[in-house]
Order: sequence, then C-alpha cells, then structure tokens
Amino acid sequence: MIDNRKKTALVTGASSGMGKAIAKRLISDGYKVYVAARRVEKMDDLARMGATPLRMDISNEDEIRAAVETILAQTGGVDVLVNNAGFGLYGPVEDIDVDEARYQFEVNVFGPARLTQMLLPAMRRRGAGTIVNITSMGGKIYTLLGAWYHATKHALEGWSDSLRLELAPLGIRVVVVEPGLIETGFGDVVADGLLKRSGEGPYAKVTQAVAKSTREAYGHGRGTDPVVIAGIVSKAVAARKPRTRYVAGKYAKPMIMIRNWFGDRLFDRVIMSQMG
Repeated sequence: MIDNRKKTALVTGASSGMGKAIAKRLISDGYKVYVAARRVEKMDDLARMGATPLRMDISNEDEIRAAVETILAQTGGVDVLVNNAGFGLYGPVEDIDVDEARYQFEVNVFGPARLTQMLLPAMRRRGAGTIVNITSMGGKIYTLLGAWYHATKHALEGWSDSLRLELAPLGIRVVVVEPGLIETGFGDVVADGLLKRSGEGPYAKVTQAVAKSTREAYGHGRGTDPVVIAGIVSKAVAARKPRTRYVAGKYAKPMIMIRNWFGDRLFDRVIMSQMG
C-alpha cells in the first residue's frame, strides 16, 4: 500500500558521517526516510528513530535495484534523493591499479548515476522532486596525490550541472553540496591507504608528507561537524528555489576562491606549502 502521508527521502552512505547526520535531520524535518549503506547494522540508531534501513553497495547493480524496488513498492518513489555515498582513493597515479581507479568511479559517479536513473521515472510522473548530490570542495580544486578522487568529484559536478538543465522543465531540482573538511573518518582512511600503497618506493617522501598533513587536518575537532552539512541539505530541499550549489565546511570557501581568483600557479604553491 502506498503511503502518501509524508514526503519520502533516500540518503545513501548513511552508516556514518555526513550521511547519518543528513538522515537524522530529515527525520526530524518530518520525512519518511530510507537510509542505505553496505553495513545495515551501523544504521540501527536511525532505525530506532524511524528510518527504514536498506542494504546497498552503491557499486552493486543488483543491490541498487532491490533497494529501489522496495521503495517503489512501499511509497511509489522518493521526493528527495541524497547521493552521499562515496570514498577517497589517494595515491600516486603510477601506483594505483586501473581497476582500483575504476572502482573509485563506480562508487563516486556511476553508482549514484544508476540510482538516480532508477528513481527518476517516478519523480518525472509526479512532476516534482529534489536530487542532492554531495560532491566536495574537491570537485572544484585539487590536492597532491588525489588525481583519481578529484577526477570523480569533478565528474560528478559536471554530471550534476547537465542533469539540472534537463530535469528543470520536468519540475525536478538538482542541487550540489560542496563540503570542506568535515569531522569524519575520511582522513585516517586516506592516510592509511596512502602509506599501505606507497609508503615505500619512489613516492615514499611525498606520500608520508601527505599522509601526515591529512591526519593533522581531520579528526579531534579540527573539521566541521557533519550537522552543518545536514542543515544545508535541509535548507536546500525546503527552499522554493534552492541554489544550484551550497559550499560549507572548513576551508571550502577560501580554497575554492583562491583557485578561482588567483589561478593554478598560486594554488599549486598553496597546496605544496602544506607538505612541510
């Protein structure tokens, strides 16, 4: 039976960090919230708040389809889709296997794109809906050893812009949120992966420097609380005319501004100055 009493939202990557914070905020805003992640047990707290957890590896077509079919059967579709799932693959281009790079694109670009494709027909029939793509300030800038990660975030930015144009006549909005340094486990995961992959060898010196600076930038209260991004998403989906982009979180606005206004040469120097 279709429940039309509440607007419905789906948040991916909701087992921790920004995804969990966004889900909690949308629950408090009165949405019927579906939350998706690979580890369902990490969303037990959201289930107790009233969310419906779904097991979904965003790189797995069958799991995406199963989750969408559940939502369509229970609610007829979503009013809000928050594409938040993603991760950061860092390391020298020479050291990263192309299959790893492909997986980075599967999770950060093609998975969200496939999920969006499957949910769009119901939005189109309703003539309404909001798609929020969580990219990163990394979709507008670049950092040392982040070639594949930044490639996916730049891709998601361009994809979102084109999608916004084609869906606007149908009454569907597309919003991009570009977080800066957020208080999540991102830094430790990136640093651990860097050292494991390239802590020794020809790129050892730069790898160790980037791993050190990454650990120092994240964690222990140094980043922005994820609830800030949750508030931005809440504001965007409630707005009659949301912005095309929202920039929020530590360093996001100044870093994007430096790149835009002062050019690549100066931005290169800013990035390299952090390596010690």
